[in-house]
Amino acid sequence: MPSSAVPATYVTVAIPYVNADPHLGYAYELVQADVVARSRRAGGDRVRFLGGTDDYSLKNVLAAEAAGEDTREFVARLARRFQALAGPLDLTFDDFIHTSADLRHQPAVERLWRAALERGDLYRRHYEGNYCVGCELFYDDDALVAVDSRAACCPEHRTPTERVAEENWFFRLSRYEAQLEALISSDRLAIRPESFRREALSFIRAGLDDISVSRSVARARGWGIPVPDDPSQTIYVWFDALTNYISALGYGDDHDDFREWWLGADERVHVIGKGILRFHAVSWPAFLLAAGLPVPTRVQVHPYLTVDGMKLSKSSGVTVSPVEIVDRYGTDALRWFFARDVAETADTDFTAQRLIDRANEDLANGLGNATNRIVTLVHRACGGAVREGAEPIAETAGVGASVAEAIRDFRLRDATRVAVEAIDALNRNIDATKPWAIAKDPARIDELRELLARQLATARAVAVAIEPIVPTFAQRLVTQLSAVDGRLSEPRPVFTRLERPNLGRA
Repeated sequence: MPSSAVPATYVTVAIPYVNADPHLGYAYELVQADVVARSRRAGGDRVRFLGGTDDYSLKNVLAAEAAGEDTREFVARLARRFQALAGPLDLTFDDFIHTSADLRHQPAVERLWRAALERGDLYRRHYEGNYCVGCELFYDDDALVAVDSRAACCPEHRTPTERVAEENWFFRLSRYEAQLEALISSDRLAIRPESFRREALSFIRAGLDDISVSRSVARARGWGIPVPDDPSQTIYVWFDALTNYISALGYGDDHDDFREWWLGADERVHVIGKGILRFHAVSWPAFLLAAGLPVPTRVQVHPYLTVDGMKLSKSSGVTVSPVEIVDRYGTDALRWFFARDVAETADTDFTAQRLIDRANEDLANGLGNATNRIVTLVHRACGGAVREGAEPIAETAGVGASVAEAIRDFRLRDATRVAVEAIDALNRNIDATKPWAIAKDPARIDELRELLARQLATARAVAVAIEPIVPTFAQRLVTQLSAVDGRLSEPRPVFTRLERPNLGRA
C-alpha cells in the first residue's frame, strides 16, 4: 500500500437510473467530479474516482417493459451508454460499477443488510403511503403538492403518486437522529454548499421517521437483490444503490481496496444533485453507522441544469444529449462552460449560445489569442528561440496554486475566474509593453527576449492551471508554449472559434 503520508481522496458520483439515455445535467456532475479528481492527482494526492449505474430500479423495469425488452438486457445496453460518456467528456474514472452485473455488489449489499439486522435496526411492519416511482420514495401526505387539477403529486417530479399498502422491512432511522445532527453540525460530515447543509439539518431537526427499505417481489417485478432469508421481499433500490460506494471497494469480502479507500482515506467525497440530498446526508450515513463504518467526509451538492427553465430529466423527456453537444462544439467548450457558468446553488439554464459565447470569449479570444500573439512574435523577431526559466509576470503570481485551491473546494467558478483574470492581465501586459514595437530596434533584442520569455511563462502557467478543467485544450497550449531544444514550434490555432449551426432549442 502507498505511503499514508500521501493524502488519499475517494471521489464518487451518484449512480443514475438507466431508464433512458444520459442527459446534459448528469454530464455536469461527472465533469465536476472529474475536474476535482484531476486537480488532486496533479497536486500529488492519491485519488480513486468511481462512476457507475443504478440498475435495480422499478423505473428501469417499466422503461424496459415499454420498450418491449428483457429488463436485464435493456439495463445492460443503457448502462454501457452511461459508461461510454467517459470518452466524449474526457473523464478519468478509476473504476465503474454496474450494480446488476458487477460481482462485487450483491455480497456488499447483503453484508450491510445483515450488519443493520444484527444491530437491531431492521424490522418488519405493515405500511401504507404515497409512492413516487420516479423518486423510488414514499411521501407523507403533507409533502405532496397539487399540480394543475391533480392532487397528491410528487414535489420533485410533479406527477401523481401511487397509493401503496404492503408489509416491508423498515430501518430505524429515528435511532440516528442525534448522531446525524452532530455529524453535520460539527462538519465531520461536511455538506456543501452551505445552503444544502442548512437544508439537511432542518430536515433532521424536524424529526426522522423510520424508513421502508424493502419492496415486495411482486411490486418490484422480481427485479432486485433479494432480502437475505426473506424471498418475498427485494431490497429497496436506495439501500442497494448507495452501497455501490463501498461495494466497488470490495466491502463484501473485506478487500484491501475497502480498507485503503474507505477506512483509510483522508477524504470520502460524494458528488450529487440536490434532489437526492436526503438520501446522502441522512439515509446513507445512518446505514453506515448501523454497520459501524465511517461516514463520508463530504457531500458536495449541485443544482440542476435547465432548458427554458425546465429541469433536464430522462423521465420528463426534457433532455439535451451531451454526446451531441460534444460532437458539435468539442469537449473543451462544454467542460469550460460547466466550470465557468453553472452556479453553485441556483439552477442554471443551458443554451448552446451561452456555451459558444463563453468558449469564444475565454478560450479563443482570451488565452488562445494571447498565445498566438506571443508565439508568432517569438518566431518573427527571435527565429523561434526562447530563453527558458523565466518567471511569469507579477500580476499572475500564484495562479496555479489559487486555481488548485478553488478546485479542491469545488469552487469551479472561482477557479475559472482566477484563470481568466490572469489571462486578462497577460493581454494587458502585452498591450502595455508593445513587444512588436521593441522588435523593430535590433539593439533591444535582449530586452525583447526577456519580455517574451516572461509572457510565455505566464501563458504556460495559466495553461497548466486549467488543465484539470480543459485537459485537451491545456495540453495543446503547453505544447505550443514549450520549447524543444530552445525553440518553439510554429504557431497554430489552439482553439477555433465556434459558430452556431441551426440547432433548434438546444
